[in-house]
Amino acid sequence: MSTPADHPRSVDVAVIGGGVVGTAIARRLAGTDLRVAVVEARSDVGDGTSKANTAILHTGFDASPGTVESRLVAEGYHLLGNFAEATGIPVERTGALLVAWSEEELAALPGLREKARRNGYDACELVAATEVYDAVPSLGPGALGGLTVPGESIICTWSTTIALATDAVARGAEVLLEHRVTAVDATTEGTLLRTTGGDVHARWVVNAAGLHADTIDGLFGHDRFTVTPRRGELYVFDKLARPLAPLIVLPVPSSRGKGVLVSPTVYGNVMLGPTAEDLDDKTATGTSAEGFAFLREKGERIMPTLFDEEVTTTYAGLRAAVPGGDYLLERDDERRYLLVGGIRSTGLTASIAIAEHVAGLLAAGGVDVGLRDDLPAPPRIPNIGEAGLRPYADAERIAADPAYGHVVCFCERVTAGEVRDAFDSALPPRDLDGLRRRTRLMNGRCQGFFCGADAQAALETRGASLLAGADR
Repeated sequence: MSTPADHPRSVDVAVIGGGVVGTAIARRLAGTDLRVAVVEARSDVGDGTSKANTAILHTGFDASPGTVESRLVAEGYHLLGNFAEATGIPVERTGALLVAWSEEELAALPGLREKARRNGYDACELVAATEVYDAVPSLGPGALGGLTVPGESIICTWSTTIALATDAVARGAEVLLEHRVTAVDATTEGTLLRTTGGDVHARWVVNAAGLHADTIDGLFGHDRFTVTPRRGELYVFDKLARPLAPLIVLPVPSSRGKGVLVSPTVYGNVMLGPTAEDLDDKTATGTSAEGFAFLREKGERIMPTLFDEEVTTTYAGLRAAVPGGDYLLERDDERRYLLVGGIRSTGLTASIAIAEHVAGLLAAGGVDVGLRDDLPAPPRIPNIGEAGLRPYADAERIAADPAYGHVVCFCERVTAGEVRDAFDSALPPRDLDGLRRRTRLMNGRCQGFFCGADAQAALETRGASLLAGADR
């Protein structure tokens, strides 16, 4: 909802960016006596970089020791794990295996184990080639050895952002969607954010704008970094491929990133990717023939039988690459402005720890960030993971409400009751992608060919059309 220009919405803290980091920050600050708003350019939370994350809950074993990132990832691993358990965010503790395919990579493994120890993670073990193939029999020939990382896990990044935002709202935060910031004006008491959805006045502004953090930083008078969009393309294979990848198969990392991995997903699929291509266009989320050729070449070496399986879908995400290799977390007391930039894909794991760090920076700037005593219990998020009990298979739930027994998406076994619940939630979907992220509707083999029309009708009627079918 917009506000007249002469009567802007007024808050204590405006968090620009409704991704996983921005919503985590809003959740933390909304637990205080501060008035907090998330100012998001898109029509949903988690609709930017966060939605296309590789969805791994990282131990931080391979972070650069001594960096802010290494500390916050290590802390965030436990904080997000606990939050996921409390809210029902799907997590599978699969573990990971770093595989060496050359003598050079094999020689690097002891150093990676030592690096993990320097990061406070002592569970990595060197294993011989025979143990590598015992763990993942479907690997291609030529693996020379490996390094186990038993704590690495897979998580639902969609549910994570929605859970954080839902908790923020329950604590009192506002989520202002379709509010793209176009300009900022300094005032005697803070900043007036000019947005496409109306003006917002804030005593403090937190910039968690991801790919656009450099642009927002420039609006506040800074010229200290540039975000380069780094495109990562991925294949998603059919659920029948899942036995091929019982755990996360990692490459030996390089200066360009973690490289191409093979990973199961919490939705029951197998993922191959990502690529790492630096671009100029921050909207270039399309896939490419070159990217797929690269992934096929890598994938056929890592796990050749994977390409005997069907590809369910492909997608690409953009990561915010910045010079320096560490998070940018800086406070500007004069403008009452705080930068949260350079957050790479590890930001999913680190999100709640980043939020705590931001609270500490604000406290050092004179802001009272003490938590209230009357915080609501964490919300329970509908389970869309394969490892947990889904509504279509819950006889007790179906007996109490037949809508949970009316399947409307047969590929992903989504029910009319789940779609209804999505529209009745604190942050209902505004488009088909938002509905997909909350329910898995249209996310399976047919990619919406069967259920797409019904999904569109449900969007227009807020699920009533599907419920009418459930009553027949």
